[in-house]
Formats: sequence, C-alpha cells, structure tokens
Amino acid sequence: MPIAEINFDGIIGPSHNYAGLSIGNLAAMKNAGAVSQPRAAALQGLDKMRANLALGLRQGLFVPPPRPARKWLEALGTTVAQAEPAIAANAMSASAMWAANAATVSPAPDCADGKCHLTVANLRSMPHRSHEWPATLAQLKVAFASGAFKVHGPVPTAFGDEGAANHMRLASGHGAAGIELFVYGVSGGAFPARQHVEASKAVARLHRLDPARTLFVEQSEEAIAAGAFHNDVVAVANGPVLFAHEKAFADRQRVAEQCRALLPEFELVEVPDAEVPLADVIKSYLFNAQLVTTSSEGLADGAMTLIVPSEARAMPSVWAWIERHLASNGAIRRVEVVDVRQSMANGGGPACLRLRVVCDPAEVDPRFLVDEAKLDRLGNVIGRCWPVEIDPGAFQRSSLITQIEDARATLLEALGLEELLSG
Repeated sequence: MPIAEINFDGIIGPSHNYAGLSIGNLAAMKNAGAVSQPRAAALQGLDKMRANLALGLRQGLFVPPPRPARKWLEALGTTVAQAEPAIAANAMSASAMWAANAATVSPAPDCADGKCHLTVANLRSMPHRSHEWPATLAQLKVAFASGAFKVHGPVPTAFGDEGAANHMRLASGHGAAGIELFVYGVSGGAFPARQHVEASKAVARLHRLDPARTLFVEQSEEAIAAGAFHNDVVAVANGPVLFAHEKAFADRQRVAEQCRALLPEFELVEVPDAEVPLADVIKSYLFNAQLVTTSSEGLADGAMTLIVPSEARAMPSVWAWIERHLASNGAIRRVEVVDVRQSMANGGGPACLRLRVVCDPAEVDPRFLVDEAKLDRLGNVIGRCWPVEIDPGAFQRSSLITQIEDARATLLEALGLEELLSG
C-alpha cells in the first residue's frame, strides 16, 4: 500500500474540564472555573473525525490516559482524595486529547534508516501535562509496533519538547523527501516559551534527519506574548505550502528563502497583520486548522483544503481574508468549518486535536484506525458513559472519579485495547 497521511485524533476524555491550568493559553485562562461538557466535547471530536472521512482522509485515534493520574499522585506522596485541590486538578487534566502534542513524527522518506520515527513529547513546561508521556508512549508502542516504525522515549526534561505542535514538514508529495521545520521559542514576554531548541535538535538527531534539509526556526516573541503558545497557533504546512501569519517567525524572510532554496515548489501563503491582527488570529484559531489535501491519490491530485473551527467564520477579519483568498484561486482552494467549541474553550482547535503520521496504513495496528462503523460504536460508548458536565470543584468527588475510570475502561474494551488499561 502506498504511503499516506493519517490524522490520529485524541478522543476527548471523560475528565474534560476547565481548570485553567495552561499559562499563556488565553482561552484556557479565560474559561477557568467554567462548567465543562465532556460528553458533548467527545461527540464533537467524533464528528470532526467523520468530517475528515467524508473528505477522503485517512483517520486514526488515540485513547485518553488514565484519570486521575494515580501514579503521578503516588509519586507526590498523595492520592486524589487527599491532594490539595490544585494538585487534584492537575491529575484530572484531559489535555492529552490534543494529540498534536503527543509526539514529533518524521516520515520514512526523511529518515536515513528508511523508517518512520516518532518521539514522544516530554511536555515538561506545565505540571498537568508533564505526566502524560508514559501513557502516550505506551499507546505509540502498540499502534506503531511494526518494524516500519521507530518509537523513541522523551528527550531529557532539562529541555522542553511539546511535539508536533512546533514541527512542520514541506514536501512535493507524501512519499518524497521533505524539509522538516522545528520551531522553537526563546522568549514570550509574560508567557513561557515552551519549545527549547535543544529538544528540537535532539529529536532531529534521533530521527536521523538530513541536516541539510532540517531547519530550526525561532518563533517570534510577539506571537508567544500574544497567546501563540505553540507554533501551530500561527502557522501550518501541507505539501509544498506554508500557511503562516506575518508575525509567526522571528525572521520570516529567512525562513521563506531557506524553504524556497530547498524545495522549488515551495509556496508561502502569508496573512498580513494589517488584515488579520494577531489578536484575531488567537481568538479565531485561523492557523490552528488542518491544512490537508483531499485526495487519496496524492498531494498533486487533490484540492488543498483548510479545516477551520467555527470561531474562524465568526471573526469578520478572518472570514473576509479567507473569502478573498478563495476568490483569488490561491493555494488553498476549499474551506471546511467544524464545531469543536468545547475544545476551543480550552485553547485547542482542529490542529491541536490531531497528530499527522505519514506512513503505510497497513503497518499501523488496525485498532487505532477508524471508519464510520467504529465511530458509531464509540459514539454509543460516549453517550452512555461520559459525564454530561463537570464542575472543577467536583474533581475529588468519589462518584465522579469512579464514572471517569469506568468510562475509559468501557472505551478500551470497545476498541479491544485492554492492554492499555493501566496506562
């Protein structure tokens, strides 16, 4: 089977909540303390996967990690019942649904050994995410157990790594050797720069990438300070196209020149700050979109499609730019709108919810791949088992904890992934 791109979406877990734990994530901070709707959130996620299937895209999934994070609490010498409320909130986080932070992925054509490499992200910048990686690594080792893949543990936590949210790939086609761009931060004003260049360089070495086709790009301080806590809030790539805001990078001209020199087909679609200010970008998540090619035959044959959250349509400056670009017959030929409002209220758009893996689908454990029938079965599980609402003040309530743990166990049973029950 030819190499193809698969979007692995994180199923939004039964502990989905608005505890406001992510510093620099403006939406999460704004909605701290609000009542969440885990069942509605997870069903919105399934609808997004259905929409991808309807576009002819290949779709996969990751399952939520155990919540509460009992092993992490044990390492802190406490339990969810006894922990201070802030610690309990960190143990109940459902942020693993944002699969773009699960790992960094380099397809086989880019790697010297001809394997697809995945390095799980350590996510050390935020306590509520720092304990995700063991469960994520366990899933990656099951999903990508074939000899076609090489799965790596996290880089040392001295250096922060937030995964594919700070990584882009440009190529003439999925099966062609590409350029890999690792975007890192140095300063974000009042907010932390989460991706360290040392982590990015380590991942590139582990993946055995060609140094001549690997770029390390500094994210602009202005973008981080405005709320672009990951690069995928201000830029996204697909095929030979880089779609970015004018203020995404510290040196935008150099980035464009380097890409053009390495890939003759390179095309930059840049949104001027004068037309869509950074503040509107952050509120609408124009760039935290899926930029995809809607054809199973390869990048050259399909229409470049941008899958945006409904918030983008509601922002006048953003929608006006989109309409102008479509009318100009630019690189992006089609726009699809999806409703992921529960995720957006926590600062995660369509791009956050998925990890792109370019590989031979036949090499992936089929339990992690989905079709309409499987999504229907999962929808039934979620409809029966996920909490309707969660108030952050109820995290330590035993009945809620039991419901969350039972819901995850039922999901794993439905998928035949019982080996992941313990993490």
